[in-house]
Amino acid sequence: MFRRVLRAAVAATVPWLAVHGPALAQASAPPLKVGFICPFSGGSADFGNSARLGAELATKEINEVGGFMGRSIELVSRDDKASPDEGRQVSEELVLKQRVAFTVGFCNTGVALKSLDVFQDNKHLLVVPVATGSAVTAKYPPADSYIFRMSARDTLQAAFLVDEVAKRGFTRVAVFADKTGYGEGGYKDVERFLADKRLKLVYAARFDLGVKTLAAEVQEARAAGAEAIIGYTVGPEFAVLTQARAEAGFKGPMYGPWPLSFRTVWDKAGAAAEGVMMVQTIIQDLSNERRMSFIARLKRHAGAQPIGSLMAAAQTYDAVHLMLRVLFQTNGDTSGDALKRALEDLRKPYVGVVTTHDKPFSPSDHDAFSRNMIWLGVWRRGEVQFYYPEDAKRVGFVRRKEL
Repeated sequence: MFRRVLRAAVAATVPWLAVHGPALAQASAPPLKVGFICPFSGGSADFGNSARLGAELATKEINEVGGFMGRSIELVSRDDKASPDEGRQVSEELVLKQRVAFTVGFCNTGVALKSLDVFQDNKHLLVVPVATGSAVTAKYPPADSYIFRMSARDTLQAAFLVDEVAKRGFTRVAVFADKTGYGEGGYKDVERFLADKRLKLVYAARFDLGVKTLAAEVQEARAAGAEAIIGYTVGPEFAVLTQARAEAGFKGPMYGPWPLSFRTVWDKAGAAAEGVMMVQTIIQDLSNERRMSFIARLKRHAGAQPIGSLMAAAQTYDAVHLMLRVLFQTNGDTSGDALKRALEDLRKPYVGVVTTHDKPFSPSDHDAFSRNMIWLGVWRRGEVQFYYPEDAKRVGFVRRKEL
């Protein structure tokens, strides 16, 4: 019974797969190798392993209904340990030694940036499902680039957060950002958008990953007259910031990009995280049958493994399924140029679990998300929920990319 339900679910994701896959099955066909890179250990393991679970689930579903033209999909996974040097090393291994057909990867912006030229120089297609640093898709002009992204870049998130601050009438803002490439890029984006809105940056704090406390810095921000805080870092450090905010008695709102939704934040900060707000592309909602079906399958696949980030898992799941659609469009041509052309002119919409991707990319734009496709989430009683009730009511409406 479950197998029939699973086949139906995957067939809905890739409509022709259940028809063509088994019919084209060839027992002797070698597997199609797909590279996958994310941090499975270290400080970013919470969202790296979530992305891995999403990629594994998509691969499992594809293989259960015939794979690609009779070829099973083999996910060749590597742990970049959130280290730029390690990321570079495993990128070279997958591209130059393993000769994978394409790669899905990177959670950390700094790790991605260190490795981009490996993919670009070898005309090897890379789909980034998690990392959001604006520079990831800006390093090379889209017309020449083999780098594509299925997460909301930081220029979108930073502008969205600053608009939320302005909407509530706050004019004096403190920014807390880590010293990684991700934090640096986010800080610059926020600084620029605050200036555009004529909001005053009254205090800025920069810190290293692994920081143990930010209580003194929050006190200084409060003394400087900050009415709201915007943070730019990852899960563990966001937990430290939310705890410091509570200890300092800072009553103004706190905002952040999507890592503020990591399970790590609530697990480490607890009630101190209540009410903090963040950007989201997907929020669990019982009224969305397709989304809830995916979450149920993801949890079943994960077993006892924690899902630290629903966004990381869902965006990666969609990235793998979208690439399968692209392979059918290229008739199995896995050259970088063929995959690039297909992604830039996707012939049929891909109905994903995050959203429906209809013409997500073009020769001039390699980012799949536009401003209208993101939501404001909030921690409430240990769950990430929609901040605005009206957003929860509109979740059934498909938000396609604005062209």
